[in-house]
Amino acid sequence: MIARQVLPAVSGVLFGAGLALGGMTNPARIRGFLDVFGQWDPTLAFVMGGALAVMAIAWRFVPRMASPLFETKFSLPDRTDLTPQLVGGAALFGTGWGLAGLCPGPGVAIFIIAPVEALVFTASLLAGMALHRAIARTRTEEPVHARQ
Repeated sequence: MIARQVLPAVSGVLFGAGLALGGMTNPARIRGFLDVFGQWDPTLAFVMGGALAVMAIAWRFVPRMASPLFETKFSLPDRTDLTPQLVGGAALFGTGWGLAGLCPGPGVAIFIIAPVEALVFTASLLAGMALHRAIARTRTEEPVHARQ
């Protein structure tokens, strides 16, 4: 089904264009938003507010739908999703976001504007993901003495 591949691509392009239009590919804007005691830049708050407004409308339709358009069921979060790993990961993500001034969406969208910075950011992001995968894999492996 071609729509299952086209819709995510179109959504990604729309998302990236919105980030670029809103100035979110400029790390100085993000750092400015986080600088609440200095020269605070509220741009990110307006971008997030716009996204929240759109999602507030979209969430009104979800309960009326039997299933998503291109999937068999919705994958909605629940309170069991809040784990120490999630909270720790969110803290690390926020720290990296504050230091770099980029999160994954703008980090990819900035490839057109500043490819060197985007490459460094994306390489660091991928390295962090690989490190997480390696650590998670070692935690799930059975200890050597238990196999004997």
